[in-house]
Amino acid sequence: MHVILDICVVPMGVGVSVSRYVVACEKVLQEAGLKSELHAYGTVVEGEWDAVFAAVRRCHEVVHAMGAPRITSTARFGTRTDRIQTAEDKVRSVKEKLAGS
Repeated sequence: MHVILDICVVPMGVGVSVSRYVVACEKVLQEAGLKSELHAYGTVVEGEWDAVFAAVRRCHEVVHAMGAPRITSTARFGTRTDRIQTAEDKVRSVKEKLAGS
């Protein structure tokens, strides 16, 4: 099943800057071969359900291995059964409607 996931992984107990942990998670997503788009407060990830959630687990494993004693993550995700829709499709649809109004 295809899924679009918006996730924010936040290591706790590691200080104020977390960019090195974000880099580590982005590398995990790249290595998994998943389509992803980093934004200011998280990452949108697209792919097959098992691959996407295996990568989320791997992000947690990697961030813990980097020394983060605790991680809190927030995720929003959606699936469709009528067709495969990409995150790009969703954004384009809204932008087209905005341009037409």
